[in-house]
Amino acid sequence: MSEQPRKPAQEADPVRPEAADSTPQRLDPRPPHRPEVDPEQEAAFGRPDGVDGSFDPDAAGTPTPGVAQGPPPSDALARAFGRPRDAAESLQREPGETAPDPAGDRPATFWSDRGDRDPWRNPSASSVIGPPALAEDQPEPTAEPGPGPLLSAREVLFGRRVRPRSLAALAGVAVLLAGIGGFVGRITAEEGNPLTNPDVTLAEVEPGVDRPSGGVAGVARRIVPAVVSVEVHVGAQGGSGSGVVIDGEGYVVTNNHVVSMAADTPGATVSAVFSDGTRVPARIVGRDVKTDLAVIKVEVANPTVAQLGRSADLAVGDQVIAVGSPLGLASTVTTGIVSSVHRPVRLAGEGTDTNAVVDAIQTDAAINPGNSGGALVDGNGAVIGINSGIRTIGSGGEGGSIGLGFAIPIDDVRRISQELIRTGRAAHADLGVNAKSVNDGTTDGAQVLNVRDEGSAAAAGLAEGDVIIRVADRKVSTADELVVAVDRHPVGATIPVTVVRQGRELVLDVTLR
Repeated sequence: MSEQPRKPAQEADPVRPEAADSTPQRLDPRPPHRPEVDPEQEAAFGRPDGVDGSFDPDAAGTPTPGVAQGPPPSDALARAFGRPRDAAESLQREPGETAPDPAGDRPATFWSDRGDRDPWRNPSASSVIGPPALAEDQPEPTAEPGPGPLLSAREVLFGRRVRPRSLAALAGVAVLLAGIGGFVGRITAEEGNPLTNPDVTLAEVEPGVDRPSGGVAGVARRIVPAVVSVEVHVGAQGGSGSGVVIDGEGYVVTNNHVVSMAADTPGATVSAVFSDGTRVPARIVGRDVKTDLAVIKVEVANPTVAQLGRSADLAVGDQVIAVGSPLGLASTVTTGIVSSVHRPVRLAGEGTDTNAVVDAIQTDAAINPGNSGGALVDGNGAVIGINSGIRTIGSGGEGGSIGLGFAIPIDDVRRISQELIRTGRAAHADLGVNAKSVNDGTTDGAQVLNVRDEGSAAAAGLAEGDVIIRVADRKVSTADELVVAVDRHPVGATIPVTVVRQGRELVLDVTLR
């Protein structure tokens, strides 16, 4: 690959003589540009020495100098895809050359003298799946082997790494330890409980008790932390009761007769003791002698607050739970039912200024001195009353519970407590009469003994001797029922009052003051 020298740009081609006189001077075509060839590329891609064409049939199989050659094909590939060993014909013919025609009477096909009978060279032959590639001397398959011998226990557990002698020794040690453990356990059981005779038959018991959240145990677990013991000390004297936490700021509702002895006495102290034993001082926020309620306040962080229910929804027979500190026994829980609702009860205690008549809830849950101010809750754990008093047959009123306990309805407690917290006092409507219970054999009611001047009754025209039998929509049978019937209405309300005067019924509109 030699490069011809180029003529200098300034030299002109010689002018041909025959055109010197008649035609203008014309230049010959410029020779093609042949760039220089890199010696390394020429060694890699150039023809071998002595080879002019693209193929060299005489040098077949001769490796090209400078080019890495792959290993020769295997015998199987050579037999499958190579030419017969005795064939001298090249795979490539010269241009215009045709294959020899053995028959001489037809042009030779380009694939072979076998024509369409050769599927390897016939392009129109269909594909056929051949037999599996197995050697001619392939041995016949032998029969399937039968099941082998089973493994022993030693081989399954330990493989073959444990000697049979060591395995026997290990089993002996295990049996010995089991025997010693059983003997020691028997001695320990007999010596640890000398009162148990191994020859007796113990009574069967049921498995662990399932306590539902709505049962007494679940309700008690939730309400007990919200009930406190209230202790009052005046000099050398003291008393105790119960209280219920009704607000997260530390407000506790209790009975007035529990704290009344410390209300106006200098040096008196009031304390609240929680179910976990925490004792904190308390101060009296407000008292109401007409409903026997009082509110005290303790300074505690995040106290457990009782959930208040609705006493108006109670029915006779509902399950109730009383929680308090009877006779100084804190966190005592008793159960019972609602025996009656809207039971007028007069509450008055010796040594206190309490003189109240409440529209009480009657229950047969055991209530004793010290339960006063505690919670009466329903089956869901909501407070529906504040325990306040009992009826007893003991001398001097010192007897215990006989199943006649009374609680202030929580609907009244909620209203009175809110007023005491806001203003320190509670306002009550007053009819302005003094009355007594009467029964003439046909009609029960409250007979007016006297009418106070400038009172609500005097302004409405009530007179002495009138028997009041109804206040608004509530029937009145006794003097105590008259008090609770009037107290249900707020100050300033105008209500109808039905009276019997000289055998005739009259309805008078009374504006309460």
